[in-house]
Amino acid sequence: MVRANGAVSLRELARVVQTSEVTVRRDVRALEAEGLLDRRHGGAVLPGGFSREPGYPQKTHLAAAEKSAIADLAAGLVEEGDAVVVGAGTTTQELARRLARIPGLTVVTNSLLVAQALAHANRVEVVMTGGTLRGSNYALVGSGAEQSLHGLRVSKAFISGSGLTAERGLSTTNMLSASVDRALVQSASEVIVLADHTKLGADTMFQTVPTEAITRLVTDEHAASEDPTARELDALADCGVQIAVASLGLAAEPAAHPPQLPPSSAVPPRRPVGAPLPNQRRPGQLPPARLAERVR
Repeated sequence: MVRANGAVSLRELARVVQTSEVTVRRDVRALEAEGLLDRRHGGAVLPGGFSREPGYPQKTHLAAAEKSAIADLAAGLVEEGDAVVVGAGTTTQELARRLARIPGLTVVTNSLLVAQALAHANRVEVVMTGGTLRGSNYALVGSGAEQSLHGLRVSKAFISGSGLTAERGLSTTNMLSASVDRALVQSASEVIVLADHTKLGADTMFQTVPTEAITRLVTDEHAASEDPTARELDALADCGVQIAVASLGLAAEPAAHPPQLPPSSAVPPRRPVGAPLPNQRRPGQLPPARLAERVR
């Protein structure tokens, strides 16, 4: 599976081989000792996978339920009439499907997948960057994309990546993608990173956003329940990053096609501006279980 996909999560491996994650983790450790793969927090990659990026078909199946839950929670940060930028990625594609319900929204993106998800949302204006198409993730990159973002100012940037650590921030495996992502976040007042548990603790080649520039991280509940990733969350919170943890019980099924905009009466009430997200942790705040552990 790692050879076919480039990367795979422990949870997915356990599901496929019908065994426990404890067993999978032990076997992955043995395979790493033989030089057949490299372990990452929550998963495994090919040796030398530090600079290798799985293609779009593989990434859509990696932590799919977690990405859906993250998108549900992140959509609550967007208000009617907002102007936002949304970067490329499978998690941001899930977010775009939910943004289609918000009237008066302007979305700037370099992602063909994000634009497609919003194509039938008549009350959402979509602005695409220029640039050269990068086929592996259907994103526009290069100087044309960066120049089209010059002088842009929006309220929020939603961005994903290949890895996230407290020490180095968000990173990705491709230089051109990293450069455009930096241009996207420079246009925003708030930078919101969407990253599932498989990306926490992973450090890839090109830095996109340093930790001090990240306003908020939206991740899934597995990140808070496993020791290595939970420690990374604590370190990020200590650096001033606001942490919001999405429950998988809230995850919606991904739309099979770009969604149609519902009638205005069907648009759910929006969260008041400044209201906290469910499960949001303040900077430096530990989840109850880890707080009790530290008190003991």
